[in-house]
Amino acid sequence: MLDIIQRLKNLYHLLQSILANLYYGFPSSKLRVIGVTGTDGKTTTTHLIYHILKSAGKKTSMISSIYAVIGGKTYDTGFHVTTPDVFPLYGFMRQSLNSADQYFVLETTSHALAQNRVYGIIYQAGVLTNISHEHLDFHKTYEDYVKAKAILLQKAKIAVVNTDDNSYPLLLRTLRVRGSNFPNPQGSQAQKIYTYGIKKKAGYRVDLRKRYKLNLSDFNNYNYLAAYAVSKILGISEKDISKALRSFKLPPGRLEVVIREPFTVIIDFAHTPNAFHEVLTDVRNRFITSSNRLIHVFGAAGRRDQSKRPLMGEESDRYADIIILTEEDYRDEDPRKICQEIAQGIEKKPYEVIIDRKKAIEKAVEIAQPGDVIILTGKSHEKSLCRGKKEYPWNEYEAVKKALLRKSKLQNPMDST
Repeated sequence: MLDIIQRLKNLYHLLQSILANLYYGFPSSKLRVIGVTGTDGKTTTTHLIYHILKSAGKKTSMISSIYAVIGGKTYDTGFHVTTPDVFPLYGFMRQSLNSADQYFVLETTSHALAQNRVYGIIYQAGVLTNISHEHLDFHKTYEDYVKAKAILLQKAKIAVVNTDDNSYPLLLRTLRVRGSNFPNPQGSQAQKIYTYGIKKKAGYRVDLRKRYKLNLSDFNNYNYLAAYAVSKILGISEKDISKALRSFKLPPGRLEVVIREPFTVIIDFAHTPNAFHEVLTDVRNRFITSSNRLIHVFGAAGRRDQSKRPLMGEESDRYADIIILTEEDYRDEDPRKICQEIAQGIEKKPYEVIIDRKKAIEKAVEIAQPGDVIILTGKSHEKSLCRGKKEYPWNEYEAVKKALLRKSKLQNPMDST
């Protein structure tokens, strides 16, 4: 029954996409659309590509999970949204075209691909960052998740993929099984598929940290390399790319250090086991010594992939010293149940469950000692918390500020009089 309902939804989105194309005059046919997909890193890579093109003097618009920049104007894309619904999306494209843009960089989710929400878009290039455990509530199996991501690569005139990613062999098999016209990837300019990587053979195999002396984590090194590769393929000069990579600042809520003294507070959007592994490893290596602690505050979204929850717990257990489990858009699930499922993966480290995210952050700040590092993951830039069927205003940054003020008043009660 659920499968029939989903098929009907997909048909609905297909019809919507056709109608939106007709209404807005097929805007993607006159733009060079670059789609970016992947489990982790797609937002950073989208912003990187946009920044490189803009720095090279190309008129460009962009939609990411954080915001949209269309014809030079910035727009909020809504709550918990990466790829907007069909009509707003094509409306943005038409607005971009009316602004005489050449390029349009679109963060493209597996949901949007599988549901036909981007059916009518003509992609000049499709970029895949990586594929790891996520969204199995919707796709059911990892193989089907890979198939959904592969749709973008099949739609695009140029595909750019990561040979170092664990999904790469399955991705190639998937593309061939689906009857694609993909040749064996060799990184040749004559091929439809281009590869990038650092460890394995790839058409664009370069460690940008060494080439440009960039201070990057391992995972951001790959995000930068993905943007570098597609920019080179699109004909952007090495000089323009190198200048843009050096001047790029990570998007809001991506390994963002918001407090440095007396302890460090970092906000990041990580919400998958793989993202936890990458982010916590980086933070551990860069910030933690034998004399300080890593305090991790996080939860998991309700009505989303439940199988990843204990895996997230495992990764936090491996790298954090203190864990505080809390809410993260629990929707109509029991948030305590969600935290219990995460805790199944926690075996060694002390943890506490504080459902109210505001109080969880207050607790982390309260126990933090000079030199400690607090990392808050999962909410980042998002402006709401979904509790039940209602969205409540939320600001992770303000929550940190208020927690710091509260701690200051508790330590110095005379200051509040």
